Amino acid sequence: MSYGWNDVQRIAEELAEAHPGTDPYSVGFVKLQQMIKSLPDFDDTSGRVGEKVLEAVQTLWAAELD
Repeated sequence: MSYGWNDVQRIAEELAEAHPGTDPYSVGFVKLQQMIKSLPDFDDTSGRVGEKVLEAVQTLWAAELD
């Protein structure tokens, strides 16, 4: 089942699984956006995302690693 930019928790979980050992805060927003778009089943129909969403993803991704 596909998911999009509003599913920040799912994105964080997928990133934690796909990139173990990566410090979320070491990833810049441009790279983070590319990483998210390359996740399986991610649907980028909206095309644009703001910094607040990317910050939320980083925070939740970091929490997944704890």
